[in-house]
Amino acid sequence: MKRKPDFSLLSKHWVLKLLSLIIGASLWFSVVGEDRVDMTVTIPLELRNLPANLVIANQYRKDIEVVLSGSRRLIQEMRQQNISRPIDLGKAEPGTLVVKNDAESITLPHGITVQRVQPANITLQVDRLTRKDFPITPITKGKPAAGFILESLTFTPRHISVTGPQTILEKEESLKTAVINLEGVDSSSTFQVHLDLNEALLKLIGETVIEAKVALKEIMVRKTVRAIPINSKEAGTPVRFFPPTVTVEAEIPERIVRMTPELATLFQASVNASADKADQEVQILVNGVNLPGYAPIVILKITPDKARILP
Repeated sequence: MKRKPDFSLLSKHWVLKLLSLIIGASLWFSVVGEDRVDMTVTIPLELRNLPANLVIANQYRKDIEVVLSGSRRLIQEMRQQNISRPIDLGKAEPGTLVVKNDAESITLPHGITVQRVQPANITLQVDRLTRKDFPITPITKGKPAAGFILESLTFTPRHISVTGPQTILEKEESLKTAVINLEGVDSSSTFQVHLDLNEALLKLIGETVIEAKVALKEIMVRKTVRAIPINSKEAGTPVRFFPPTVTVEAEIPERIVRMTPELATLFQASVNASADKADQEVQILVNGVNLPGYAPIVILKITPDKARILP
């Protein structure tokens, strides 16, 4: 006689069994059935252990793009963890270093896989870190106003110290200024001027301004001036001299020469004389007339240097 199946065991504790089934299905759905996606994320590069005497000399991409595959939730959580692509430079030496980016170079949480990395390689130019003092080279255009010459052009500071890659610093002997326009300048002055830096130096030291001091000098003309009358320093004393005039060699500002038709008016010749010194020779003193705004006249020679007092 065939025995009927006993379903009584299934009916016992059916509430607990149903609850277990629901929990199991939920776990399966959360682990197996969760939405899986391919997502592109940007991961920064992290250079580690670079020796203190070395520096990266080239511009390189500071991050990589990685296509990840995994659950949306895990990838979103990973993006909050500040994951980077580390590059160990502890054994780096000067030269070109090609760093390969692959799935193994990035540590990711379990359940996320790397599908693609872009770029596949990063090229680093490793160079020695050095320091160099650069003199300042002025770049000028134009000429000062008529009657002036440029006496000096000095800078503060006179040198600038730059620290950076050896191959970049070796290419330069000095730092040049932006163009300094001297056209028509008629007085000494101090002002600020920028340095004209190439792109590599600009990235090292940034925009740099220095102080420039322009010193002008009047153009002096050497002239022989004759027929300068000799006068007595003692007023009211009628005294005559031989010779009655003197000749002077002097350096005179060019601007004064151009505007003075009679150069003898620029000089005063005198002697200390009185009537009781008749027939004696006395020293002739000659002074140049100082005009405001002009360099002083420089007397080089007086001919004759003595005069005889006539009785």
